[in-house]
Amino acid sequence: MDTAESGVASLVARLARDGFDFVPAVRMQALLEHAGSLGDWPAFAASWNELPWDEYLARHGRYRRRRHAVFYATRDGGIGPAAAREPHYQSRAYNPLQGGIERWFEPIRPEVCSGRSLITTLRVCHQLFASLVPDVARWRVEVHQFRIEARANLPGQPTPEGMHRDGVDFVLVLLVARHNIASGTTTIHALDRRDLGSFTLTAPFDAALVDDARVFHGVTAVEPRDPTQQAYRDVLVVTFKRQA
Repeated sequence: MDTAESGVASLVARLARDGFDFVPAVRMQALLEHAGSLGDWPAFAASWNELPWDEYLARHGRYRRRRHAVFYATRDGGIGPAAAREPHYQSRAYNPLQGGIERWFEPIRPEVCSGRSLITTLRVCHQLFASLVPDVARWRVEVHQFRIEARANLPGQPTPEGMHRDGVDFVLVLLVARHNIASGTTTIHALDRRDLGSFTLTAPFDAALVDDARVFHGVTAVEPRDPTQQAYRDVLVVTFKRQA
């Protein structure tokens, strides 16, 4: 077993054992580069500069920008975008703040959806999650670009719904950029709300993996280190949900 295969196996084992894992940037980037190309990463990361405001959250304050896309992954390893735009939906049981409605976000730009960095990331997610549930024939994959901005008078809330589950099977949170912010600590809790651990994504490619059926997760508010300068936290969130 080579180093990359061993790395995948160890991640799968920890996720199966604990229901979550923190993957440092050096390990996550190595896994991605083994699975495919990150040759367009600079353009991929720069696409976060073009995210529109999340209008569904506007009444709580303008601090979240967002784009969204849906893909499907099959047992044979195929990964492709949905044939038409699809909404993001969560029930109120999972999202009491904004659940119960179809949310139609601005789509992720086509060149990002077809770009090497995103496809490579989806390929690694599929490899990890399908190893845990190998009998799934088809997964619905949602991809979210988030920018959380922080200002002196308005801290940014990466998870405004608080400690939560997403109503899917598995979640990847991949840090893309972090500029002039403090905090943003990920916290993990058992279903009985016991504290299971915490960590902070600080470097590009730092990642969190979550078994959504087994644990709650949340992220503390971010604040600017220098209130006179722009401050933001950019993440890619990928969710996998098995299809009947």
